[in-house]
Amino acid sequence: MHFEHEEEDRNLSLSKFESMLKTNKVLFFDSEEFEDIILHYLDMGKAALAKKALKLGLEQHPKSTGLKLVQVEMLIYDDKLDQAEKMLNELYAIEPTNEEIYIQKANIYSKRDKHETAVDLLKAALEFSDDHADIYNLIGMEYLFMDNLELAKTNFIKCLEEDFEDQSGLYNVVYCFEFLDQNQEAIDYLKTYIEKNPYSEIAWHQTGRLYYGLKNYELAATSFELATYIDEEFVGAFMERGKALERLKRYAEAIESYNQTIELDDPTSYALLRIGKCYERLGNKVEALKYFNKTVHEDPLLDKGWIAITDFYVRQKNHQKALYYVNKALAIDDQNRLYWKRFATINKAMNYIEESEYGYRKAVELGDFELDTWLFWVDVMKEMGENNNGILTLIQAAEYFPDQYQIEYRLAGFHFLLNEIEKGNFHLNNALRLNTKNISILEELFPTVWDRESVQEYIAKHKKTK
Repeated sequence: MHFEHEEEDRNLSLSKFESMLKTNKVLFFDSEEFEDIILHYLDMGKAALAKKALKLGLEQHPKSTGLKLVQVEMLIYDDKLDQAEKMLNELYAIEPTNEEIYIQKANIYSKRDKHETAVDLLKAALEFSDDHADIYNLIGMEYLFMDNLELAKTNFIKCLEEDFEDQSGLYNVVYCFEFLDQNQEAIDYLKTYIEKNPYSEIAWHQTGRLYYGLKNYELAATSFELATYIDEEFVGAFMERGKALERLKRYAEAIESYNQTIELDDPTSYALLRIGKCYERLGNKVEALKYFNKTVHEDPLLDKGWIAITDFYVRQKNHQKALYYVNKALAIDDQNRLYWKRFATINKAMNYIEESEYGYRKAVELGDFELDTWLFWVDVMKEMGENNNGILTLIQAAEYFPDQYQIEYRLAGFHFLLNEIEKGNFHLNNALRLNTKNISILEELFPTVWDRESVQEYIAKHKKTK
């Protein structure tokens, strides 16, 4: 009730202030009213109105320390640090025990990258403040800036000891644990925290995230579920629970969890996609396809949606439909290397060799440097009889994947096809040195080379030497 009265008073002050601006009449406000008005406009990003309110406030209350501290805050925001520091020194001479002076001085030193000095000032502020939680939080942030995660964590924990409902402190302490790769320690800390504050949906949600990171999906799902019991509109917890349930192969429950996010908020393409994936896992192809189509309708730029539909039809061996959808995806975004790779793969399956080669080439040009992309591309070149281009492409691939037997066997095959025997032997020797078990690559891709007596003799000689 007290908070509601404060809100009503602030709204009344704002209406009165804005009415004054419209009528040009000068009305009186006490200094605290001005502070609330200024901070409201700053929170709303209305700096011009905040400055106007500050000017009028200082005209009516020229000696108000509170208004002068707000002015300092605005000067710091505008990077007028020297001017702000000068004002703080003047205020310090009048009120040396005002903790806000120390906090704002710390803010200035923090902006100057003098974080240790900022910490010293914040520690001094603790002596004069009743609100230790916020100050410990600020000290923790300074240690974060100094990359001292342990001391940052210690201070965020102190913040929560002062005020266990401080949500930013809770998020920050978990961040430190995670950054220090202390996931189990973070879970242990949250267990202790939950004993004091069992109805913290944030704590349960963070616990779920940590269990998920440790691949303990059962406890992750339970933690997310508890978070949703506390806050029945916690969309993030329902979404995360769905992911954990998918990992547990409890697809029907995962669908329920994802559907809950859609009921609570606007449908997201991610939730629609995951529902489609779950239905596909359950063998319900009709519903799966329906949700994949909803995904791309919701967000036509989401590549995972188009890929899901395309891959769905590929798995059904309906390459014509798969090609139709990958072409639709490319019409929306022709700079997506994942689309081009699928375009190439589908065309290859349909024996459209030239189109397939073009697709792999575009995928690589757009940054797909996966080994299998290079190899698929080169194998298509071989089918087209482009032996020299195949060699050039493999040399380029070898820059990303040196000493890769799959590249060496193919280089050997191409050179033998071109009767470049010395180069062929060189690469065949490299391939055999790297991996003799997969020599079938040469036999399958280059059968005429494999059947050559000289090649068989070379292989036999290598095996004998080995």
